[in-house]
Amino acid sequence: HRRAKVGTKLYVGRSTKFFYDANVVIQYLLSCCDTSICVSSYAGFLALLRYLNFPMPSLFLSFTVKFDTCREDEVVGFESSDPSFNVRMDGSIYTERDVSNLSEPVQFMVTARSSPDMPIWETTVKLALAGYSPPTSQPLVPFGRLWHGGWDGVHKVNQELGIITFPQKQLTGSSGLRRQKRDWVIPPINVPENSRGPFPQMLVSIRSDQDRQIQIRYSITGVGADQPPNEVFSIDPVAGKMFVTKPLDREERSSYHLRAHAVDMNGNKVENPIDLYIYVIDMNDNRPEFRNQVYNGSVAEGAKPGTYVMKVTANDADDDTTANGMVRYRILSQSPHSPIPNMFTINSETGDIVTVAAGLDREKVSQYTIIIQATDMEGNLNFGLSNTATAIISVTDTNDNPPELTARTFSGEVPENRVNIVVANLTVIDRDQPHTQNWNAVYRIINGDPSGHFTIHTDPVSNDGMVTVVKPVDYEMNRAFMLTVLVSNQAPLSDTTQSSQQSTAGVTISVVDVNEPPFFPSNPKLIRFEEGVPAGTTLTTFAANDPDRFMQQIVRYSKLADPANWLNINATNGQIITTAMLNRESPFVKNNIYEATFLAADNGSPPASGTGTLQIYLIDVNDNAPELVPKEAQVCERINSNPINITAADADVDPNVGPFVFELPAFPSSVRRNWTISRLNGDYAQLSLRIQYLESGVYDVPVIVTDSGNPPLSNRSVIKVKVCPCDENGDCTTIGAVAAAGLGTGAIIAILICIIILLTMVLLFVVWMKRREKERQTKQLLIDPEDDVRDNILKYDEEGGGEEDQDYDLSQLQQPESLDHIISKPPGVRRVDERPVVSESQYPIRPVVPHPGDIGDFINEGLRAADNDPTAPPYDSLLVFDYEGSGSTAGSVSSLDSSSTGDQDYDYLNDWGPRFKKLADMYGGGDDD
Repeated sequence: HRRAKVGTKLYVGRSTKFFYDANVVIQYLLSCCDTSICVSSYAGFLALLRYLNFPMPSLFLSFTVKFDTCREDEVVGFESSDPSFNVRMDGSIYTERDVSNLSEPVQFMVTARSSPDMPIWETTVKLALAGYSPPTSQPLVPFGRLWHGGWDGVHKVNQELGIITFPQKQLTGSSGLRRQKRDWVIPPINVPENSRGPFPQMLVSIRSDQDRQIQIRYSITGVGADQPPNEVFSIDPVAGKMFVTKPLDREERSSYHLRAHAVDMNGNKVENPIDLYIYVIDMNDNRPEFRNQVYNGSVAEGAKPGTYVMKVTANDADDDTTANGMVRYRILSQSPHSPIPNMFTINSETGDIVTVAAGLDREKVSQYTIIIQATDMEGNLNFGLSNTATAIISVTDTNDNPPELTARTFSGEVPENRVNIVVANLTVIDRDQPHTQNWNAVYRIINGDPSGHFTIHTDPVSNDGMVTVVKPVDYEMNRAFMLTVLVSNQAPLSDTTQSSQQSTAGVTISVVDVNEPPFFPSNPKLIRFEEGVPAGTTLTTFAANDPDRFMQQIVRYSKLADPANWLNINATNGQIITTAMLNRESPFVKNNIYEATFLAADNGSPPASGTGTLQIYLIDVNDNAPELVPKEAQVCERINSNPINITAADADVDPNVGPFVFELPAFPSSVRRNWTISRLNGDYAQLSLRIQYLESGVYDVPVIVTDSGNPPLSNRSVIKVKVCPCDENGDCTTIGAVAAAGLGTGAIIAILICIIILLTMVLLFVVWMKRREKERQTKQLLIDPEDDVRDNILKYDEEGGGEEDQDYDLSQLQQPESLDHIISKPPGVRRVDERPVVSESQYPIRPVVPHPGDIGDFINEGLRAADNDPTAPPYDSLLVFDYEGSGSTAGSVSSLDSSSTGDQDYDYLNDWGPRFKKLADMYGGGDDD
């Protein structure tokens, strides 16, 4: 049918199954169809199968001639020109007589009419018996000897067998109208892949009806001809024979669409192009390929038969619509064979692996290795290609083995009063997979520990149960514990395992007696006493109990902490006695409570001790008189300006404090004459002037304050009041405040004059220092500033002379044999040639150089001392200012004239280099002279 979908499979035959691509059939059917008429011919289909060398169906089926008027609602009537055949309303053709003796094909006309006013549609049907072969050596072309219906008659197409002829373009109807007839749809050309040739191999011949009148040139275009891949197909331009030039591979390309062209020698189109479809016939040249070489799956132990395990998949590059690409699976081997060799099976078509037998036990076999074979040709081992893969199936663990305690009883011991220690280890065996919930043990104490002294933790590595003490045990209460322990897993047992198989064991825990420290029953212990209790008073007995009832021990008491050192304790009976009076107002009392700590120790082995705290609540008594607050104040010298608010502070507590009574004493009388007190409330009063004016100054005003205790206590306090003149705001002025402090106007003026004199002296001293510094800086030097060499002296650590100074006499630097003439020399600047031994100063007395500018005076003074020395020899000698030791290797410099006069040539200094340039300029006869 024209509307048939490409890729549809047609089932032909009953005894044998063949599947044919609908492309082949559809292209053939379309070749017999007009614009609106579609004919399906089973005989033509058989001819097509013969042409393709396909196997023939074993059963002849009827076929249907279908006329489509393009009007779905109209009814079409059919008539056959051969009475031996009848066409029903649905287009089915049936025989009216026996046609089994037909020796050659039968041909007749079928007419279709939808209504009297509509045109008549005709087509030619040619029938042949199944298995009929035309009497020719050439293959039967599907379009050879077929008839195609027109508008008003039948047009016969004479086609040579094996030749594709370009169709005629125009047809003339009975009414004289001319219409465009649609082109032929050429049946596809099938070429087997991997053909061995020889190449080029002819496929088909193409010719035009006009080749008898003019010369025709043929060509083909499309993929495989003039488009990549090029030159797969070629055509003889003169004979029209089309060839394939090399083997084809369906897996690379399964079909080709070419167009055949016919032109004259001038290149003018003679015929419309026709479409050529070339299909590559699949051959079984590819093995199935598994997606993975190793597949991993898992199945729970104890799984029932039919449990899905995993799926394997193999792909075959061949055509999966044919047997070449139809893969089937099977299991080749299973390892190990326990409990049976065939624990698994595989679906041959889908590759699903399932269990086929019960008995999977991870504790016996934890993993199976299965070799799977995939074979194409629907699993035909004789003709199909095969490949193998490995499936590894892991048997996952289920909790089918309850944990079992290794012993029926366990034992341990625990010291009393110890916690968080392991007292016993419980060992267990579990055959399930380690370190999983099926293996992890959970221990529970189900009997023997009603108070919850023990718990059992699981060791995550060994799975052992560690019995741990979480609440202290007392030997005097329980000497031993008999525990019953139940062990299970974190995961519940599987359905196949009975819960009665859970394991239990008894655990005996012995309590070890240890020396426990004494303890005070009441700790802390609170007692109440009034403050002021005298020394030697017995307050209470603070005794401790020894919990070791089965040990004969003696408890001794001592004082551990007593901040105020008020208490003492009897060492044998714990009696508390005061050693000083208790004072609630002491800084060691916090919130009326005084605390002391005592120690109770026994004589056990080893000794043990405990502490207890005694708290003494001190009840207040009225033993502290109130104090006036504030101690100092100031007030204006005029009445009713700014009164002073006064109150009282009392170290006692209620009811021994306020309300207070404030009053002025009767003596001296001036107090009540100048001052007055007015009560504000129970705790506050105001002190103010009674008279209109009081001279500025500081006044000590006594005030008597009385508390409300029983009996009440009074205190005479003095408040220093500064009376001063005030401004309009009622505040004391600065002068007034000073005057009030006791200084007169004369004293204030004297202080100011002293301050001014002191500042003047400081200013004069600073001016004098500046002037003196300026004079020192402006003093003239011995030489001009441009000849000052102070900043040009370079130190090279050289003590010897140069090369020209090696002939000097160095004996003058040596230590002389005698020192008599040195000792008898008068003090002052000496000329010596040896080390001095006398105690007086060895250096010439010279004034302190205040500034480097006086170096000229220093040199001139030294020259004068040398010239005026009566003991100087008639030659220049070295003035020794410091002794540097004997044996100096320095040459003599006695050739230098120590006098400031005399003629000597210093021009040779210009030849000594840049180091002596400054000396040459100063003393030589250079250009600067």
